[in-house]
Amino acid sequence: MNDPIEIRLKRLPHGEGLPVPAYATQGAAGMDVVSAENIVLTPGGGRHAVATGFAMAIPDGYEVQVRPRSGLALKHGISLPNTPGTIDSDYRGELKIIMINLGSETFAIHRGDRIAQLVVAPVQRAAFAEVAELDDTARGEGGFGSTGVKSA
Repeated sequence: MNDPIEIRLKRLPHGEGLPVPAYATQGAAGMDVVSAENIVLTPGGGRHAVATGFAMAIPDGYEVQVRPRSGLALKHGISLPNTPGTIDSDYRGELKIIMINLGSETFAIHRGDRIAQLVVAPVQRAAFAEVAELDDTARGEGGFGSTGVKSA
């Protein structure tokens, strides 16, 4: 396993007393992040940018991806509409988690509830080169669903 990178975290006044993002188990890929506010998500698409109570300085060359918690999705239909969300290394504002209620019942989020996971990932920058033709592949221009489904 690689040595961890350091991400500087600035706790905001409304984040006092909350845990910093942390891995729940030795093999966890994502760090749990908690809500810094009490809110209610209405059913059928209610959305809110949930405050976390901190800002961070991600090192250049990395991003932090924001991903939904599987238990919230399965049990309550709670997800993130822009998953995975990307926090860029030059952003210094408060981390807010955009949450959506796709379920059929109102869902309350309380201060301190685990609401999402944060995954740190390296960023590979790219440059586009415009060309007249692309190289051929076996798939070619086959798009959505073109690779088929094999049955058992």
